Amino acid sequence: MVDVQKNLAQLSMERLVHFHNEADKSGDWTFFVDEMYALECVYTCEYAGTLLVAAQGIAEIKETHYGRDMAHGWEEWTFPYVGTYINDKEQGITHWMNRGPGMRADGSYYETPGVSFMDFSDDGKIVRQLDLFDLTHQMHLCDELEEVGLLSPTLKENWVIPMKQKIIEMLS
Repeated sequence: MVDVQKNLAQLSMERLVHFHNEADKSGDWTFFVDEMYALECVYTCEYAGTLLVAAQGIAEIKETHYGRDMAHGWEEWTFPYVGTYINDKEQGITHWMNRGPGMRADGSYYETPGVSFMDFSDDGKIVRQLDLFDLTHQMHLCDELEEVGLLSPTLKENWVIPMKQKIIEMLS
């Protein structure tokens, strides 16, 4: 039974990676949520203690993380996967990159790493997801993109400036 569930979780992980690759191309980050997430799933992203994005259920995930957040300045970013892992308890880990627009003069990408931890149901749906990334490096990356004229004004206004203000307040 474990092998069947592990295989189902692995197939679900492969579908998620495929859907995210499609979303990177199309800019639509909500088309796969109904298929990939359980009705009462819990999505959480803690931005280094400065901001909590928490969504309970498919509608909230579409309204927050995959809807509001991905559609306001992140349009020219991609989030390619570096690797995935499934254990014998239907739990998955993905390693992905926050890849900004353009490339550096040396040919490297403007990017920072991220990781997701997921629990899958018996039918292969995501029931819990926690996303983490290094906020300090992400903010530095946004500063670097701004210096070369590649930071979206929308992203700067909606995410970078408010996030910097929250970090300053938190550290004061």
